[in-house]
Amino acid sequence: MGKGDKRTKKGKIVMGTYGVSRPARPKKKDGKAEGKKSS
Repeated sequence: MGKGDKRTKKGKIVMGTYGVSRPARPKKKDGKAEGKKSS
């Protein structure tokens, strides 16, 4: 699970895609700044 894993938030950030783990509209200003999952 890392930058190459497209199922994780970090992987989606690297690939530039969105999904369940990385919603298209992040709640915070910068979606890339989130390190931990809130739940």
